[in-house]
Amino acid sequence: MTTLESPTAVGSGTAATDKFKNERVSADTSPERLAAIAKDALGALHKVILDHGVTYPEYRVFKQWLIDLGEGGEWPLFLDVFIEHAVEEVLARSRKGTKGSIEGPYYIADSPKLPSVCTLPMRDEDKKSTPLIFSGQVTDLDGNGLGGATLELWHADEDGYYSGFAPHLPDWNLRGTIVTDDEGRYEITTIQPAPYQIPTDGPTGQFVEAQNGHPWRPAHLHLIVSAPGKESVTTQLYFSGGEWLDSDVASATKPELILDPKRADDGKNYVTYNFTLDPA
Repeated sequence: MTTLESPTAVGSGTAATDKFKNERVSADTSPERLAAIAKDALGALHKVILDHGVTYPEYRVFKQWLIDLGEGGEWPLFLDVFIEHAVEEVLARSRKGTKGSIEGPYYIADSPKLPSVCTLPMRDEDKKSTPLIFSGQVTDLDGNGLGGATLELWHADEDGYYSGFAPHLPDWNLRGTIVTDDEGRYEITTIQPAPYQIPTDGPTGQFVEAQNGHPWRPAHLHLIVSAPGKESVTTQLYFSGGEWLDSDVASATKPELILDPKRADDGKNYVTYNFTLDPA
């Protein structure tokens, strides 16, 4: 339900942009590699223009939309929704362990450390939602448990909002860094997240609407799983039978990442998922 305190596209976009700008990332790309990538990227765009006979009015609309996207702070949102999944597929080619997925724009580092058996921070309102008991084990490729591994877990609430990007939610709501026990096991109590729309009141929403598309993402859990001497995996876990699972606006779902929780007599949903990490 939308309220006066609900996040807007510009509010969420600005928060995501500020977070990314503060990180100031870099890569060791050589000038030769950059030139090759840039040449092919521009060549692909030129081909689209020529193949579709793009007109000057269409070009000017596109130019204005790019300006609006930047001024609205939505570049992280747009790129993470429509581009990141292809970059993640490149990374997946070198991995044998758990399948990865996109990080998305709503990750915040340094969430509170929690023990292997824990409950994520949540509001009293969240406690009225369906409880989800999420457990499993982190192992290496040979099946050995990885004690002291960490699972950074974050997800939306029942209304589809993320703490840190919605002014009505407290800091670290439904976020935590869980440390596994000596055998790499964990058991986390949280709530069943809801599907949500990417913000639709800005340029990204206009982009989706202009194509008669939909802005929905299926319900999911975000995770970054790490252990010393291992490659970390960034992934998302979805829920069988969930809405939008087959038409995710971000094209980020994979069959290997679908959970099938079971409802117990206590009214809670229980599910187990194990993570396997590649050597570093």
